[in-house]
Amino acid sequence: MATALTRKDFISDQEVRWCPGCGDYAILAAVQKAMPEFGIPRENVVFISGIGCSSRFPYYMNTYGFHTIHGRAPAIATGLKVTRPELDVWVITGDGDGLSIGGNHLIHVLRRNVDLRILMFNNQIYGLTKGQYSPTSEVGKVTKSTPMGSIDYPFSPIKVALGAHATFVARSIDVEQKHLGEMLKRAHDHRGAAFLEILQNCNIYNDGAFNDLSDKAIKADHQLVIEHGKPLIFGKNRDRGIRMNGMQPEVVTLGNGVGEKDLVVHDEKNLSLAFMLANFEAPMPTPVGVFYAEQRPTYDAAINRQLDDAKAKQGPGDLRKLLDRGDVWDVN
Repeated sequence: MATALTRKDFISDQEVRWCPGCGDYAILAAVQKAMPEFGIPRENVVFISGIGCSSRFPYYMNTYGFHTIHGRAPAIATGLKVTRPELDVWVITGDGDGLSIGGNHLIHVLRRNVDLRILMFNNQIYGLTKGQYSPTSEVGKVTKSTPMGSIDYPFSPIKVALGAHATFVARSIDVEQKHLGEMLKRAHDHRGAAFLEILQNCNIYNDGAFNDLSDKAIKADHQLVIEHGKPLIFGKNRDRGIRMNGMQPEVVTLGNGVGEKDLVVHDEKNLSLAFMLANFEAPMPTPVGVFYAEQRPTYDAAINRQLDDAKAKQGPGDLRKLLDRGDVWDVN
């Protein structure tokens, strides 16, 4: 009988080299804590990353890992999952790595529904290259590369994932360890492309970007924790909610004739509702939780069925015969 693993079993012997206070430490701790709960042998777990601060992650997990090329982690992870479907494959990326040079790879791995867990650390800045604006930085963001303020309209990772029709889309926050652990488990249990955006503080180049969601004194008034089958309620006193005013969502205070029955009830299988929540901007609260989840056939399973069918009909194949068939020439 195999010995049960603990968090310590997933801590590698490598020195963790992020800036002191970086939100990546909290995410690493949450993942290391969650992994034993999944019951997967370490030799069947792989973390694949691109380039960026987040992409040092595979060094710190005592599993197999691959620190790959800028933005290309989804493509490499796809190849691994297709050829070794029994492996538990995780992709680690950042808002710069995954939504700039890697944007094309990200949307296609999501639409194909490859059975991967994709964690995007979103700190709304380029940290590794010392503080340039990123694809998720807000309009007007002053950085080394935008001294007069960014004029780019930012990407929303959640809306990108929903637009690519990912089968699992969720959001959490680095310091919300209990919630983050729950979202990691939901992502792990999902069969298909599971996309989890993690809002992560870069205390060097973009400190406080998510203070309204992490400051204990005010976060309850700005976080909207969405749970399937439950009404959209938030606030320090759980006295505020979201209802529809015609076609528009609005914030209401409970009481004086307004009750929970008047509020929107979250349905994570409703894609239209997921898009509505993804479009919430201040003064609306920021949703965290599972926006959308559905099941459909995975790319890796489908391609392996095709391979099995081809082998059953044509045999195992011969590479030399394949190369020599059709119009070929001998070059002497």
